[in-house]
Amino acid sequence: MAAVAVASRQYGMLSWEQARDLGLTKDDIRRLLRGGAWGRPHPRVYSVRSMIERSDPAMRLRTSAMAAQLSLGPQSFAGGRTAALLWGMEGLPQWDGREVHMVIPALGAQRHVQGITLHSWYVSREEVTTVEGGLRLTDPGRTLRDVLLHVDRETAVCLMDSALNQGLITREDIPQLERANRGRRGCVNVRRWWPLADGRAQSPLETRVRLLCVDGGLPPTDLQHRFIDGHGRLIGIVDFWWEDLRLIGEADGVGPHSTPQALARDRQRQNALQVWYPDVRIVRFTWRDLKRPDYVLSTVASAGR
Repeated sequence: MAAVAVASRQYGMLSWEQARDLGLTKDDIRRLLRGGAWGRPHPRVYSVRSMIERSDPAMRLRTSAMAAQLSLGPQSFAGGRTAALLWGMEGLPQWDGREVHMVIPALGAQRHVQGITLHSWYVSREEVTTVEGGLRLTDPGRTLRDVLLHVDRETAVCLMDSALNQGLITREDIPQLERANRGRRGCVNVRRWWPLADGRAQSPLETRVRLLCVDGGLPPTDLQHRFIDGHGRLIGIVDFWWEDLRLIGEADGVGPHSTPQALARDRQRQNALQVWYPDVRIVRFTWRDLKRPDYVLSTVASAGR
């Protein structure tokens, strides 16, 4: 069926207009809906249920954003938090599976659509891009401009770090982003937060631990510090390094360090560090430790005693 082929390129979604142009009648669609082969996430928008990937949160978000785009029309596009998640920027809470944020030219009388948070920001054509599947969204710079105004400092710096680390923006882009946001509510705070951003951070946990230490007067000397052995071979790269304290800090979230293979590599690296750098101490911080900022600071401070 031609309609299924089109839906396969749109994350399993299809509009009524597309279905009609491909030869389907209203009776055909009613039959597919009654039989359960198709669903209807929005009026005049249909989902081919066999194509919907429900186990992958990132794919579910793309599917929901595409459904919203088809519902709202060709001038709509994803923005705000939804665009940030679509770009893979880290630091925001995981998508709750409910509403997506979409931008339309003007709200008019249409104030709410079920499952869609509407925004009527002015966005230039150059700030909107199209990605795989025909999904439209604000570009990374514009996405950051919008999201940073509505989050706290820690979340903002996490998003900045992530965008820099992934190459979605560069350091050279920051002055222009700041200028473009002048006059918007919250822009003064964001201007103060940009100097805290560091693209070497590889996770929100690293960013948040670093901010705790900076606030406590114990900023790391280096991030992603490289250690080599006496033969010039790389032993490992660590998250934080305090040169004066001879202290290594690692941010251990759930994931890369939790598999048996990763744990074995960590032990091997730690043994090599102890051989070549016997005066160095290693401390590890987890998400739970963020609830105890005094513990994080005292652990770092006590390393020099």
